[in-house]
Amino acid sequence: MTETAEKKALLDWYVEAGVDETTGDAPVDRFVTAQSAADSAQKAQVQSAPKRTSLREAASPPPLQSRDAAVQTAQEVAAAASTLDELRTAFEAFDGCPLKETAMNFVFADGSPDARLMFIGEAPGGEEDRKGVPFVGPAGQLLDKMLAAIGIDRSEIYITNILPWRPPGNRNPTDAEIAACLPFLERHIALVKPEILILVGGTSAKTLLRRNEGIMRLRGKWMNYEPATGDPVAARALLHPAYLVRQPAQKKETWKDLLEVRARLDDAS
Repeated sequence: MTETAEKKALLDWYVEAGVDETTGDAPVDRFVTAQSAADSAQKAQVQSAPKRTSLREAASPPPLQSRDAAVQTAQEVAAAASTLDELRTAFEAFDGCPLKETAMNFVFADGSPDARLMFIGEAPGGEEDRKGVPFVGPAGQLLDKMLAAIGIDRSEIYITNILPWRPPGNRNPTDAEIAACLPFLERHIALVKPEILILVGGTSAKTLLRRNEGIMRLRGKWMNYEPATGDPVAARALLHPAYLVRQPAQKKETWKDLLEVRARLDDAS
């Protein structure tokens, strides 16, 4: 067989074997070539795509203020509010309390702004955080029953908390969180002008009465809330309904406190 015939026979064999493309003298790594093409296409796609903000960057809260700066800002903003609506708007926009970033809802107040009785609790719980209304969970339902026992409907009182945002896990508020929100509460009281303050729970009582004793020592007596400006307001510390749910034996002492409140309202009528 001649050399030409041999080459033709080899080519025929290649065709029968499925070879349909000739190559150069040097071997070519097709996998590297394919990967390079894919990398180039991906690089071009990334360069042409608009820049996106990462989820971490998008979810980042605004920078927090120092405690002193937060308190000063709160004092200035709260003092500028001349109505409850203005106070609510200003408080909800306030960024000086980090709880704002973790709570579901801003819980301002409930009830009648013209009420003679103003109740002040500590902070919203889980149910309050979900609904945006203070004292609507099990503790709030018990409070409604306690008030009904002395002839007072919930619609006849005004109720709020020191903090409008729920602390994670219902933990106790920190001193810094209370300090940042306190100017708004003090302005809140000044705008409502209640005859009597009912301080629900130890945190509320100690904060507004500026006392260090526990709730068991603070309850059972009449005291005064002394604002920075304006007249003092009669105040009565009350065991928190959430505590009474766990310790029903203490309801007897709370009943005595409620009767004192009822008598004071009747005497002032």
